[in-house]
Amino acid sequence: MKKISQYFLALSLLNFTWIAPAQAICPVCTVAVGAGLGLTKWLGIDDTISGLWIGGLTVSLILWTIDWLAGKNIKFKGDETLIWLGYYLIIVAPLWWSEIIGHPLNTLWGIDKLILGIAIGSLFFYAGKITYDWLKKNNNNHAYFPYQKVVMPIAPLIIFSFIFYFLTK
Repeated sequence: MKKISQYFLALSLLNFTWIAPAQAICPVCTVAVGAGLGLTKWLGIDDTISGLWIGGLTVSLILWTIDWLAGKNIKFKGDETLIWLGYYLIIVAPLWWSEIIGHPLNTLWGIDKLILGIAIGSLFFYAGKITYDWLKKNNNNHAYFPYQKVVMPIAPLIIFSFIFYFLTK
């Protein structure tokens, strides 16, 4: 488990070397997701909840990478699709090969808890980002409150963390 935590930390720190002035997801948001993931593992929290934060972190890294490439005018056919698939492969494959994913007794609703968490975390983190963008666009390109860009993607992860805590307890 310690090696996996170090892997995600290294991946997160590597991303900080690519920070450009305008980001798809703010650095504070990504740090919050990374801290949330580390905290869940340290506290021994269920894999479904850890998966939520892995999913959120993955989407954050994907959006950062897409934004960074766009800022460098690097464009190729299917770039966004390849980035999305590549990140999930980089993150899920080692978990599968190390048999963290796929244990028959670590399921919820017949789905591996970590995979379920990653899918739900990814979906709702991205939905929070899209909702923020839509709200900002409809408010003359201004946020409704300070740190809304951080709150909107992170709030679903926090809410689902509580939901899954009570479901898996």
